[in-house]
Amino acid sequence: MSSQQTQPQVRKRRVFYIPGYDPIPPRRYRELYRRESRSQAAISGYEIEVIGKTDGGAYGWRVLSHQDGVSVETEIEVLVWADIVKDSMVRSILVTYFQMVQTACIYISTGTLWRLMQLRKGPVIAALYPVGMLLAQLALALLVGWGVAVGLSTFMWWWSVLPAAVAVYALMRWFRAIDNRLFAYYLMHDYAHSARLKGAYSPELTTRLDQFSDQISQALRSDVDEVLVVGHSSGAHLGVTALAEVLRRQGKIGGPALSFLSLGQVVPMVSFLPKACVLRTDLQYLSGSEGLTWVDVSAPGDGCAFALCDPVAVSGVSPPNKCWPLVLSAAFTQTLSPERWKKLRWRFFRLHFQYLCAFDRPNDYDYFKITAGPQTLGERFANRTPSRSRIESTISKHTTVAA
Repeated sequence: MSSQQTQPQVRKRRVFYIPGYDPIPPRRYRELYRRESRSQAAISGYEIEVIGKTDGGAYGWRVLSHQDGVSVETEIEVLVWADIVKDSMVRSILVTYFQMVQTACIYISTGTLWRLMQLRKGPVIAALYPVGMLLAQLALALLVGWGVAVGLSTFMWWWSVLPAAVAVYALMRWFRAIDNRLFAYYLMHDYAHSARLKGAYSPELTTRLDQFSDQISQALRSDVDEVLVVGHSSGAHLGVTALAEVLRRQGKIGGPALSFLSLGQVVPMVSFLPKACVLRTDLQYLSGSEGLTWVDVSAPGDGCAFALCDPVAVSGVSPPNKCWPLVLSAAFTQTLSPERWKKLRWRFFRLHFQYLCAFDRPNDYDYFKITAGPQTLGERFANRTPSRSRIESTISKHTTVAA
């Protein structure tokens, strides 16, 4: 596994965090970082302090940390695309069911669903969950409506259809209202957003990714020691495209170390689709670049991610000079105590965010040492070998790249 040249000890760092498909305001990420960093520091024995940003501009926060005898200053910025997410999350119940049919047809007709099923079962089950849940909700609502109609038809059969329809509508509205607990509509919108253009980026997302590249490029011209991009969930493949554009524009000779940490990635959900040529091209380009360090961390315990699936290899776009990513496991069953693992095991969405949280039995994966410690990502994992249980076979049916 190749790497960048050894960099001096990190004292100043810029971190760009790219969230997944998530409509929540970016301040929630700051509060998550503040709470979990405090917990991890107490467990691991270092000092860390989160300070709110006061200079306006892009949303972010500062971190002051003292680890391994070194004081480090980190500026973290959230690369926001929550507005695009919100715009894609339709409120209409009827439109959501239309999206469900459309998305299922795309994944099935293109052969993508079958290929995804040859990878980890967890994320495929997660993808099928909203379909099953939405169908179950509709079936239950229709059953209740039928019961109302039958019950009233004995006395007033000539207008029993109206209260039955009202009952169906009311129950469907109630299901929609409690989706913050069921996540059926949320996940359906997520998969529909990825699939509606069969893997191609929408014009508004392309524009936003260009802006992300501009911000990263500007940071590489500053006086920091490392520029670290963190992409979580769907943010991982957005990070691939943003960084590929950065390196195409200017290469990477000298200056701060450039690092990419992908966490809980779901790249195959997009890269396996027939029109994802841009993403596959960017995966191929980034995997052969010596201008950065790319470490991909996931865990088999995360049922919402394609754990230990090399996103480049399984997409069928590995170049001859492939050197990235270094695929590692966060090994939840080892890095969380049995008590903590028992508490979190069935909380699937919470586990999907565990990469950003404290571990009570941490190994060399410590999110707060990576983002606020004195080592670059390349230095920290310089002697690590990739996970033995990673999947590197070509699985995708669609492997074309842009000309």
